[in-house]
Amino acid sequence: MTTTQSTENAAPAPRAGRKEWIGLAVLVLPCLLISMDMSVLLFGLPFISADLKPSATQQLWIMDAYGFALAGLLITMGAIGDRIGRRRLLLIGAAGFGAASITAAYSGSAELLIGTRALLGVAGATLMPSTMALIRNMFHDAKQRQTAISIWTGGLIGGVSLGPIVGGVLLDHFWWGSVFLINLPAMALLLLIGPFLLPEYKGPRSTHRFDVAGSVLSMAAIFPTVYGVKQLAVDGFSTTAAAALAFGVALGIAFIVRQHTAKNPLLDMELFRKPNFRAPMLVNLCGNFVLMGFSLFNTQYLQSVAGMRPFTAALWSLAVMPFISLAMGLTGGLTSKVRPAKIIGYSFLASAAGALVLVFVDPGNPVVVLMIGAGIAAGGVVSAQSIVGNMVMAAAPPERAGSASALNETGAELGSSMGMALLGSLGAAIYHHKMSTVGAPGVPDSAVHATHETIGSAAAIAEQFPGTATHSLLTTARDAYSSGLHFAAIAGSVILALTALYALRALRDEPVLPAAPKKPKKTSVSTPAEPVGDHAAAV
Repeated sequence: MTTTQSTENAAPAPRAGRKEWIGLAVLVLPCLLISMDMSVLLFGLPFISADLKPSATQQLWIMDAYGFALAGLLITMGAIGDRIGRRRLLLIGAAGFGAASITAAYSGSAELLIGTRALLGVAGATLMPSTMALIRNMFHDAKQRQTAISIWTGGLIGGVSLGPIVGGVLLDHFWWGSVFLINLPAMALLLLIGPFLLPEYKGPRSTHRFDVAGSVLSMAAIFPTVYGVKQLAVDGFSTTAAAALAFGVALGIAFIVRQHTAKNPLLDMELFRKPNFRAPMLVNLCGNFVLMGFSLFNTQYLQSVAGMRPFTAALWSLAVMPFISLAMGLTGGLTSKVRPAKIIGYSFLASAAGALVLVFVDPGNPVVVLMIGAGIAAGGVVSAQSIVGNMVMAAAPPERAGSASALNETGAELGSSMGMALLGSLGAAIYHHKMSTVGAPGVPDSAVHATHETIGSAAAIAEQFPGTATHSLLTTARDAYSSGLHFAAIAGSVILALTALYALRALRDEPVLPAAPKKPKKTSVSTPAEPVGDHAAAV
């Protein structure tokens, strides 16, 4: 057979069938629940406080233990999945997530609930990189893989939006532990049918010595870094928060040095030399930085400025979903026609324009202005993220897919924490400046001082001490908070625009994603071709 004939008869990458798409639905379920668990306690915390009576510090740890454990273990769990098998780790994590959910639901003390929330984070860290890495093994065709990752991304975004709503509905009818028990049916389904629908994969380097020192350094770097930025977001600048952040950065540098010198590192640092890996990682981080920063402002605006009840505010927050769905649909249709640099760059520019719409949000304008601006900003970022996720997975070798996925998600988590801290601090500084000289005759000084700190305190004081003075104070507080939102929106718009320009330049040589191949015409004589795909183990 000649070379030409061999090329003509070479089989294209095998296309996924019904089994793979059903398997994708099973993979999206844990992602949906993992992201829901990040927000589902927003409504449940008052009920938990009444039942378990945690201290103020314990309340913070009940909320944060999950995110800290998740962020700190993503890189380690991604590498472990590459070694012991991604499906195996996924199923172990599902069993752990279910067991921790039951324990959390029936926790009899604040200490036990904090511990089980941390265990949920550990289990969640095993699930997230495994799901995305398995998509790399199940969908070999580039176009299909792009669609699958878009659906996976939509599951994560949908979970964040559905968490407060599902939590609100459950708490209207059941006790606070019910918000954890919703995890059980999905985890049981994954354990029952996952072994039959999902392929196993174990990297060829799985017999090499595991980089324990690198794993410890990665966790040691992430924990203080995330803690530091969260404390900056909640309490503003403090020596403790700054020291934790500096310590985390120093350990992060030590981790990078270790990965360059270790014989069997957790991460392949050579990947960062590839623009199609490095640039999408930075785009993902910056996108989450702005999205989570805006989310913090928007949620508080709906409740404290627009005066909505929490459940009503949660329903209004769903108004961004049509924008996200439309943007992702348009992106899906353009990926095989337009270069990734243009799709990502123009999506971020659209998001930057949406962020500027938030400058027109104030108590005198309808809430729909907030939703339009937030919807455009979120739609552009999320549609671009569905592409960058595919680029990261395509740039990494199959045996490193789990580590690459974990690294991408760790960057997203850091971007989210930094967005809440830095954009939140900017808005808080504007609010403090405008409220510093505002008083309320007849109201205790300590109460007035509390209104200078947060818009939530101003709303609570106005309800506790009704009258003309506190009504005027609340009006001023709402205007001050809107001003903080405006400055944060401008800063976010600038970051999005700069990220767009960076993507247009850094990814300008990346080719258009190949279109789905047409089915070959049947002929009377056919020659069987060897299957093409990753180095996957037998199912």
